[in-house]
Amino acid sequence: MDRATPAEPWQPRVEAALGHVDELRSLGPGIWRVVVGTNRLVVKTGAGVLDEAEGLRLLARVADGPPVPAVVTVEPELLVTEWVEEGPRTPSHDDALGRSLGALHESPWPEWGGGSSWIGACRVDPAPAPGGSEFYAARLVELASRCGLERPAISLAERIGELLPPGRPALVHGDLWWGNVLWGVDGRPWLIDPSVHGGHPEEDLAMLGLFGAVPVATLRAYSEVRPLQPGWERRVDLFRLYPLLVHTLLFDGGYRRRAEAILRRLA
Repeated sequence: MDRATPAEPWQPRVEAALGHVDELRSLGPGIWRVVVGTNRLVVKTGAGVLDEAEGLRLLARVADGPPVPAVVTVEPELLVTEWVEEGPRTPSHDDALGRSLGALHESPWPEWGGGSSWIGACRVDPAPAPGGSEFYAARLVELASRCGLERPAISLAERIGELLPPGRPALVHGDLWWGNVLWGVDGRPWLIDPSVHGGHPEEDLAMLGLFGAVPVATLRAYSEVRPLQPGWERRVDLFRLYPLLVHTLLFDGGYRRRAEAILRRLA
């Protein structure tokens, strides 16, 4: 590391745990790529890192699930993970993403909700619920009330049980957009920044398509592992409402308009 570069506030904690930081490069607010000895690592700071670390560990235990960076060390407001070397995206990546997500969603979760208290920089209520209707209704109303959209959200919550697909809760990534998928040089798609909880698998697929279409090859590979339930296309907006409300809280703008349009249509 350049001796003229001022130390980051987290640096003494990392060095106490892992050794001297030889190089560091900012990757964005609150996240850095560092080199410690021969190891390339990612340092992340923030209130949600303890939940993120637990989410990574849970995802890593799923047989045939998506690979995730190993947690090297974690403590309050500081997370260090392994670095994932990326390469060009290939058709085999798209196929592998579908298969690994299908395997992930075959992994049961004992309750609706639970898991992380954060999605990105937004706090969410991790309290478990006795059923999917109760979980999604409570989460939507709570987020919508913080956006000033409580009235239409309450109307939707009253009939959400008619709209949700049947099934038990599965372990979901919970913040699955394309920015949280890394195309590894090993040919595998790696997932980062989870907000795990017990939810409907369609939640992950709906959010993945929020910022760019999900390739046909990915959906086909997913269906070979875990067939999609009839009518899933009609439920995409329902499951996109949750992340849209989160983005409304964080960024407002066009996200609010999209959330309002879905609420008007479904309520």
